[in-house]
Amino acid sequence: MSGSLHLTTVAAGATEHRPLIITLFGLFVVATLIITIWAGRQTKGAADFYAGGRQFTGFQNGLAISGDYMSAASFLGIAGAIALFGYDGFLYSIGFLVAWLVALLLVAEPLRNSGRYTMGDVLAYRMRQRPVRTAAGTSTIVVSIFYLLAQMAGAGVLVSLLLGITSDGGKVAVVALVGVLMIVYVTIGGMKGTTWVQMIKAVLLIAGALLITFLVLLKFDFNISDLLGRAAENSGQGVKFLEPGLKYGKDSLTKLDFISLGLALVLGTAGLPHILIRFYTVPTAKAARKSVNWAIGIIGGFYLMTIALGFGAAALLNRDEIIKSNKAGNTAAPLLAQEIGGGAGSTGGAILLAVISAVAFATILAVVAGLTLASSSSFAHDLYVNVIRKGRATEQEEVRAARWSTVVIGAVAIGLGALARDLNVAGLVALAFAVAASANLPTILYSLFWKRFTTQGALWSIYGGLIAAVGLVLFSPVVSGKPTSMFKDADFYWFPLENPGLISIPLGFLLGWLGTVLSKEEADPQKFAELEVRSLTGTGAH
Repeated sequence: MSGSLHLTTVAAGATEHRPLIITLFGLFVVATLIITIWAGRQTKGAADFYAGGRQFTGFQNGLAISGDYMSAASFLGIAGAIALFGYDGFLYSIGFLVAWLVALLLVAEPLRNSGRYTMGDVLAYRMRQRPVRTAAGTSTIVVSIFYLLAQMAGAGVLVSLLLGITSDGGKVAVVALVGVLMIVYVTIGGMKGTTWVQMIKAVLLIAGALLITFLVLLKFDFNISDLLGRAAENSGQGVKFLEPGLKYGKDSLTKLDFISLGLALVLGTAGLPHILIRFYTVPTAKAARKSVNWAIGIIGGFYLMTIALGFGAAALLNRDEIIKSNKAGNTAAPLLAQEIGGGAGSTGGAILLAVISAVAFATILAVVAGLTLASSSSFAHDLYVNVIRKGRATEQEEVRAARWSTVVIGAVAIGLGALARDLNVAGLVALAFAVAASANLPTILYSLFWKRFTTQGALWSIYGGLIAAVGLVLFSPVVSGKPTSMFKDADFYWFPLENPGLISIPLGFLLGWLGTVLSKEEADPQKFAELEVRSLTGTGAH
């Protein structure tokens, strides 16, 4: 990785306090493992493993959703994007937040009422079980793998910075450690353990961001105008740093890329599998709606703080330092914590660097656990029980299949995460959102609200949206052709946009409509009427 020498000098400030750093990391890991084991002892059947026994309150679930959603991309990626690109980086956080309105108004309550454990339950209610569950399971696993990539990349960067690991082998070992921990969390604790880990992590993340935000504002006497002015001056871009255009407004292509990104962020949340399964952990639809309201408040407050983190990093750190430490800017927040605590070599700087990095590490562990649980739930419940075993598996066999699939998905995530460690984690998450918005959201909305929707429409929508989004990503600058690409030395891209949402999302909706219109089968009006009553009133919900 270029800049490895600088990475060593940055980490040198923390070297003498490395025991403190390792202790903080260890404390969080031990505490969460104890909680996971406790939760695992209370996990008896499938309802406990998949949905935590549906025992969580609206506030608890809202906090856990926040923990699930405020990922490494939020904390590390957005702060880095703002530090490097100013206003254009801030646009990321707007898209992430606005997305919750779609989830609140269209998805949360109907999904809680009409499903049981997974997105596949909703689709299979009025369509042919095996094909739609196969499609839903495939889509869930692909989206989760993309999202997992981002978290693994963030973990590798963060722990390497803290422990002074400069070798590629060392960074891969860090990614593997995160993967092993997430497998342990999910296989032992299931949804109960994962939810408690996410709640604790959300509290830690908000407290850490609040502390750094307070210290940054204190340094500028709580004068935001001074903070922004210093950031603009220090960026080398002047007033352009505070205006649109540094990343997305240079030409018509970057403007299209921004529209594509915005579409993916706003529409993708309501199709993310690890968010959708959270609505099943509460006892009623009212609690599902309340949990989204709590999540919006908590996440909104957090994203306001990322402005102070990003612009604070731009104001107090050298831009070249941030880029040398990590090309995509993922280390801006931890470096800001070190600077605001007294700088490299100071005790205060090392303590704050350790605290913020431990919080970010906790963030990554909690999110990867949620993602892995979503994937393994979909594999076991949709593919293994209903497709492979045709509904004849026992509850014990189902939970066993979920645990084994967790191990396999974890191994895949470790392998891919090792490859993606130099990419901007916010960019990787945006790709996961694009796939979710292209394949999952059209199918969910059509299934809930369109009487004529058929099995063929669902299959065209899921597979079409999925293939379009993933295919366009493979041939985009994210994978090859640029210094920031996954494969820097290769060049096989022909799709010019970094985010495929502008093409793949409308295509997913179009294919769902086209597949239905051209289908020879007739939708069952009785089944739709039942689903409509159930989704809107909760009558007959699990």
